[in-house]
Amino acid sequence: MTALTPGLAFLLRISPYILLPPAIAHGVLLALARFTAILVPDWLHPLGYVLAYPIFLSFSSFFDRLHEEYEIRSLGATRVPEVKGKLPGNLDLLVARYRQSGSDSYAMAGIEDLTKQYGNIFSITLLGEQRIITVEPNHIKAILATDFPKWEKGPKFRGRVASVLGSGVFASDGDMWKFHRSMSRPFFNRDRISDFETFGRHTDEVISIIRAQRGAAIDFQDLIGRFTLDSATEFLLGTCVHALRKLIDGGATYQGSDVDPDAFTRALLAVQSRMAIRGRLAPVWPLSELFEDKTSANIKILHRFINPIIQKALERQRNLKAAEEGKGSEASERASLLDELVHLTDDPKMIADETVNILIAGRDTTAATLSFLVYLLSQHPDVLQRLRAEILQYVGPTRTPEFSDFREMKFLRACINETLRLFPPVPGNVRAPNQATTLPPIEPGGKPFYIPAGATVPYSDMVMHRRKDLWGPDADQFDPDRFLDERLQKYLTPNPFIFVPFNAGPRICLGQQFAYNEMSFFMVKLLQAFDHVELAVDTQPPEARPPASWAATSSSRVAIEKIRPKSEFTMYIQGGLHMRFHEVQAEA
Repeated sequence: MTALTPGLAFLLRISPYILLPPAIAHGVLLALARFTAILVPDWLHPLGYVLAYPIFLSFSSFFDRLHEEYEIRSLGATRVPEVKGKLPGNLDLLVARYRQSGSDSYAMAGIEDLTKQYGNIFSITLLGEQRIITVEPNHIKAILATDFPKWEKGPKFRGRVASVLGSGVFASDGDMWKFHRSMSRPFFNRDRISDFETFGRHTDEVISIIRAQRGAAIDFQDLIGRFTLDSATEFLLGTCVHALRKLIDGGATYQGSDVDPDAFTRALLAVQSRMAIRGRLAPVWPLSELFEDKTSANIKILHRFINPIIQKALERQRNLKAAEEGKGSEASERASLLDELVHLTDDPKMIADETVNILIAGRDTTAATLSFLVYLLSQHPDVLQRLRAEILQYVGPTRTPEFSDFREMKFLRACINETLRLFPPVPGNVRAPNQATTLPPIEPGGKPFYIPAGATVPYSDMVMHRRKDLWGPDADQFDPDRFLDERLQKYLTPNPFIFVPFNAGPRICLGQQFAYNEMSFFMVKLLQAFDHVELAVDTQPPEARPPASWAATSSSRVAIEKIRPKSEFTMYIQGGLHMRFHEVQAEA
């Protein structure tokens, strides 16, 4: 049986709301004609059908408002400031949000502008769907930690991402989320995440590709995306997609698969872009996919690579169980996360969902952070030289770093954290309360903010990470020392929820230390080989160049930017990051 497209399923779901108002109007007009002396002219029927919708919406809004006022009084709360558009349903705001994604706006600029006008929490109702947006650390603390049981991803978010993420850990709630979390957690132990053999092999490939350029410009964002994809697929699946090898020898696809590495990468990016578009068009996004699910073609490409690997892993697990049957023992060491998953379940869809979830997290977030870090180092050569000096001090010019080295390299961690602060790879997230609740007041002694059940509550860590009242007057500047000097104790230590690049609370990223290890290892090896990096402004394509209007903006961070940070599901640099690397010269 063929599944309905998102658009047709949406129309079927809202059909009662479309048909009921004119049906009621028709019944009322018939009753008036039959049971009263009122003469009902024929022209009143079509007018009644049209007027039925605003009348129905007015009554519905009135009773919803009454119910909310009752809940507000019961909770001792106050309403969140509302953003008002010019058109019914704030349709103009919905159109503006969609257009902004393709405009010259800076990433998250729309939210930052609204916070300046309405404060750090505000509400927008788009065609009946309420969104309450916050950049307040105490709110994020309540959502992610102290009031965690009241908050979930919610049915609206799950509906937007289901065709890509399925029931995986990033899209599930409740018991399903706990099960997926428990499946993945055992594999992210210290021994696994500090096994640098995989990182080392693929880092060497990256360095050889850069060296082959002999100082010519290269798109580092593409290169590092290939690195993290190869590392992630090998670490998680035990099978590498070999995206880097494609650049080295034109190499081919993974042996035994007909999936081209570049096609795999494009598909992975495309499904994330589509999920972001759905979010911007919510709640009417299904109408943009009336005749087809616009993720399906790319999901098929991903699964063409993933599914045969899953089937082989399931077969290995069945053979292992058969061999060990009756022996009372089982394998304690599993080669990959996939082997861990098939040990816990034999459901191919559940395994595939979890694989796609963690693959997206493992590839794109790390690639984004390394891309932005290299860009920032190119703009701050003094920081680069200081970082390289630390690397030479603790690791030397050629030795492969070990896990214990990173504990001593405070400035390396500070550089990574400062990049995560300015350009968090997931610049915003979303939750929904499963009951009417509140978020803490911003001013001491004030009333808490009322949050109705089911409201969509996005929060932007990127905007919060740049707030000058939380981080100091230089919050929009790249300065790794803020994670080392007195500012650490002044700002972050007393208020840790001002910095949440890996989320927080029970849903904190399982791969946080894995990501730190991968990024640290890569940067050590990179700066052992190259002592100067330069943004190749002359080779930037037009779409990668900041628009002239940015130079005149009031935000100094935007005014000095030499690239175009954009956000879909995760952060990236529009048009790529075109860099020149200068190799360390051997001493005579």
